[in-house]
Amino acid sequence: MEEQVILVNERDEKVGLMEKIEAHKKALLHRAFSVFVLNDKNEIMLQQRAYSKYHSPGLWTNTCCSHQRDGESNIEAGKRRLMEEMGFTTDLKELFHFIYIAPFDNGLTEHELDHVMIGHYNDDPLINPEEVASYKWMTATDIKKDIDSKPENYTEWFKIIFDKYYTHIS
Repeated sequence: MEEQVILVNERDEKVGLMEKIEAHKKALLHRAFSVFVLNDKNEIMLQQRAYSKYHSPGLWTNTCCSHQRDGESNIEAGKRRLMEEMGFTTDLKELFHFIYIAPFDNGLTEHELDHVMIGHYNDDPLINPEEVASYKWMTATDIKKDIDSKPENYTEWFKIIFDKYYTHIS
């Protein structure tokens, strides 16, 4: 079965379900989440997307992100995907949510109501090579400097989300 996303209105109220690729082709607003995992040094775990991904392959992004399944809470979805991509789970707390649009070169568009969550973890992840090529820990200040100097190394949505996150923690 194809993965579905939850279509929502601007108030995050469910208005329907749609196959993920179709929703991205039509640029329809849907629910999503982004997880930022920090260690005790206050560094953020970034992941490099697998080179086999259908969009943004090999680019750096936040610890994990995806879409909630129908009937799944934001926290449940974040924990599920963290385990699927990074091989660990941790307690998560939602910080904020916002709507953004990010078009890609391949004709797809992310139009998401994104729930941004934070968690803490200090060990190495056990990355899923189908999802993740690599990972690294960086401070928020160093990420901001790196995005400013080499924006092409980062996913479009991460640049938007990180700006919101950085403003939130500053």
